[in-house]
Amino acid sequence: MRWSIAIAALAASMAAAAAQQTTYPREQDIIDLRLGQRVLVDDGACPAGQLKEILGAKLGPTGGVMRTARCVPRSGK
Repeated sequence: MRWSIAIAALAASMAAAAAQQTTYPREQDIIDLRLGQRVLVDDGACPAGQLKEILGAKLGPTGGVMRTARCVPRSGK
């Protein structure tokens, strides 16, 4: 019983850490983007109140991760 509670707590903390997104000032600062990873960029390319979201969308022909970008609402903290 104790092990299952400990494992559940560990899984919850790992999920919370994965949900946090890092905000970069420039898109060039994103070095190692993984498939499915979402990264926020605050470079002024999007309208006021929005950030650019970079997504590791799919694998390219050489095995590298291809990126897509879109503007998303800035979430308040």
